[in-house]
Amino acid sequence: MTDQSLPPLDLSQEFVEAATKSKAWPFEEARKLVKRIEKRDPLKPVLFETGYGPSGLPHIGTFGEVARTTMVRTAFRLLTEDKIPTRLICFSDDMDGMRKIPENVPDRAALEPYLQMPLTVVPNPFGADYESFGHHNNAMLRRFLDTFGFDYEFASATEYYKSGKFDDILLRAAERYQKLMDVMLPTLGEERRATYSPFLPISPASGRVLYVPMKEVNAKDGTITFEDEDGQDVTVPVTGGNVKLQWKPDFGARWAALDVDFEMFGKDHGPNMAVYDKICKVLGGTPPEHYVYELFLDDKGEKISKSKGNGLSIDEWLTYAPTESLALYMFQKPRTAKRMYFDVIPKAVDEYYTFAQKYEQMPVEQKLQNPAWHIHSGDIPKIDMPVPFAMLLNLVSASNADSKDVLWAFISRYAPGVTAETHPELDALVGHAIRYFDDFVKPNKSFKTPDETERQALEQLDAKLAALPVDADGATIQDAVLDVARAIERYQDHNKKGPDGGPGVSVAWFSALYQLLLGQEKGPRFGSFVALYGISETRDMISKALAGTIAD
Repeated sequence: MTDQSLPPLDLSQEFVEAATKSKAWPFEEARKLVKRIEKRDPLKPVLFETGYGPSGLPHIGTFGEVARTTMVRTAFRLLTEDKIPTRLICFSDDMDGMRKIPENVPDRAALEPYLQMPLTVVPNPFGADYESFGHHNNAMLRRFLDTFGFDYEFASATEYYKSGKFDDILLRAAERYQKLMDVMLPTLGEERRATYSPFLPISPASGRVLYVPMKEVNAKDGTITFEDEDGQDVTVPVTGGNVKLQWKPDFGARWAALDVDFEMFGKDHGPNMAVYDKICKVLGGTPPEHYVYELFLDDKGEKISKSKGNGLSIDEWLTYAPTESLALYMFQKPRTAKRMYFDVIPKAVDEYYTFAQKYEQMPVEQKLQNPAWHIHSGDIPKIDMPVPFAMLLNLVSASNADSKDVLWAFISRYAPGVTAETHPELDALVGHAIRYFDDFVKPNKSFKTPDETERQALEQLDAKLAALPVDADGATIQDAVLDVARAIERYQDHNKKGPDGGPGVSVAWFSALYQLLLGQEKGPRFGSFVALYGISETRDMISKALAGTIAD
């Protein structure tokens, strides 16, 4: 039953057995699904769903939700030896009324007459390529998901409501109208309760989505009666796209209609989860397995908001780093609130490549804990990344490189035989490093002026480096750098032991080097950096620092 469109999995017995014990969160969620379907027809597909509000363009949260759901789907496939079919539906609530005009459309005034109309009726402000604003945003969603290679089926609320796919659940909602009201009314304020209805009719007069009370719900005929905007009572069928459901009932009704097995959503939906479940049960469905994830925060610890524009957009992340680094950030601790801003990118990049490169040498149980397995759906590419991202950033900083050619001259000398052609992924990372440095590191560089102790330390370091062969490796250079610090009281750490039994070296020494030579507080292993940049070039930096011209 393997789906040929999905990456192949290693289904050896040792992998399957390890999956039953793995503590990685996708496996923990997948095991709940295995238990859920124990007594079910094994040929019935297990349905994963993600929801999307197409009032704006896809964003970093959209990527995270689909990526994480895909991780659970892959874990489920391994646990069941890929014998049970799976589907992932990305559902667009494009029949929702346009509540406000987005800030980023070309002619906002032209959309004002279409407020509260379904998004698939609103004219496309971006041109005639698509028949509506909703169709345009749906196309952007599909292009977005296709770019990342997700395996999914797209579903449109407009199409489901109008084509009859939701007719059975809508008729059932009419039959069980009072039970739906009994679920919803206790969750509402007094004023809202007076006018609430789970049904939102589309006005025959204006075409708007109406938030009005029902004058009658006729379960036998499958109709509702309400007062339209022109003051006339109107009776319409609940089927055929004449109505849609309020968003909370719609959530539970969709689960019941599609028989959804798994859906994850952000913590902001958490308080409504019980309501969704009750609606689903009222309509004859079984609520899916849920996974509630924490929301991302900006650098100030505030919730990321599309309207505020704080935090990172997906385009911004991918300007400075590969997709896999973002997928890693999504994999790690989904139930912990994490700050998502530019400073987290370098660490995420290097962590991803470290995980990917270590994968082959790991025992099976550790492979299934490795984020690379989940990021690549079990099909991990072979990666050789001889220079870490953090090192590239420092190389850009030291060399003031503004082109890839400058960096490749250093890289090729450091790693003979490594070129842009042999290592295209490293070449792409070089481009990312130049852009990241220009936009975030360079504007904040601040070189420290050496005091007397630091001047003496730099002079001693220069002498140590001068005594080394030009092709000394990073470890040899690191030893020389440490030897200098061990003799200077300021940089001694008496909680550590050096090789001769004396005090070890404090991190203050390396912090001083970064501030004096690179104009920043942190950096990679200094010996490795010197090996990459070059002993002669590093000595030139020291000379400029001593002369007070390094910032020029």
